[in-house]
Amino acid sequence: MTKEKINQIYQEFRSKLSSVQENKKIEQLKIDFLGKKGKITHFLKNIGTLAEENRREVGKFINEIKTKSEQAINEKFQDLKKGIFEREKIDIHLTGKKNQIGQTHPLIGVRDEVLRFFNQMGFVTVAGPEIETDYYNFQALNMAEGHPARDGQDSFYLKGNHLLRTQTSPMQIRVMEENQPPLAIVSPGRVFRRDTLDATHSFCFHQVEGLLLDKEVNFCHLKAVLTSFCRKFFGKELKIRFRPDYFPFTEPSCEIAIQYPERNDGWLEILGAGMINPLVLQNCGLDYKKYSGFAFGLGLERIAMLIYDIKDIRLFYENNFSFLKQF
Repeated sequence: MTKEKINQIYQEFRSKLSSVQENKKIEQLKIDFLGKKGKITHFLKNIGTLAEENRREVGKFINEIKTKSEQAINEKFQDLKKGIFEREKIDIHLTGKKNQIGQTHPLIGVRDEVLRFFNQMGFVTVAGPEIETDYYNFQALNMAEGHPARDGQDSFYLKGNHLLRTQTSPMQIRVMEENQPPLAIVSPGRVFRRDTLDATHSFCFHQVEGLLLDKEVNFCHLKAVLTSFCRKFFGKELKIRFRPDYFPFTEPSCEIAIQYPERNDGWLEILGAGMINPLVLQNCGLDYKKYSGFAFGLGLERIAMLIYDIKDIRLFYENNFSFLKQF
C-alpha cells in the first residue's frame, strides 16, 4: 500500500464523481469508496500492515484523501440541488396560468333540485347499491321470472343471480322490509338497461324514485304531490295530464305528461306513478289492509333536457367542456 496507489484510487473516485448527475448514483459512489467496504476505507483498515516508519505518513495521507472525498461528495450534492432549483425557479415576470374553476354538472344540479323539492315535502333521501339481486330488482316488485314487463328492462347480468339495477325501486323494497310506516323516501341513482345509444336513449341513465306509505293514503295525495312537482319545474300555468298506464308494482298506475307543443300529440310523458300494489306490500311483510301508499319514478336526463332545451342525451356524458361550461 503506497501513496501512489492511494492517489490512483482517489483519482478514479474524482473521475467518476464528475460524470454522475443523479443523487442515487452519488450515494452509490459514496458507498463504493467511503462505505464500510469502500476502496478508500480499505486503506484505513490496513494501516496496521505497514512498517512502523511509514505508518504515520501514509495514515495522514489517507485521512486527507478521505476528507477531500467527503467534501467533494457534499459539494456535488449541493451543485445538483442548486441546478434543480435554477431549472424550476419561477419567473415572477411571466403571466400566470388562469385556473379553471369547476362547476356543478347539469345532471347533478337537476338531481339536487329535485331532491330538495321532495325533502321540503318531508321525503327522506336514501341511496342503494347499483348491483342488485334478481329478487329486489324484479321479484319483490311483482315481476316474477318470465314476466312480460321484464322485457322492457333487460339489463346486464352478473354471476350469482345478480345484475346491474334497472331502476332505483329496489330501495323501496329494502326500506319497507326494515321500517314500519309512515314512510316517505326518494331514491336517486344510476340505473342500467341494455338499450341502443341515440339522442334520447342510453344504457346508463339516472332516476329518482319515490315512495309514500301510511294509513289512508289515496290517489288524491299522489296527484297533489306530483302536480306540485310539475308546476315547480315547468311553470304554474302548465297543463298536466294523468292517463292510465301499467306497472306491475303499482295498481292503479298512471303516466304523467305535460303539455309539449313540439310533439305531434302535444304531450310529453315525464313521470310514471301509481298506488302501491298490495302484492308488493305483502312481499315486504306489511298489512295491505292497514296501509296504502303511492310510488313514482322520473328520469333526470329527461327533466334536464326539458329545463335546458337539450336535444341529445349523449351530451351529458361526453365531457365536452364547451358544452358543460354553459351551466
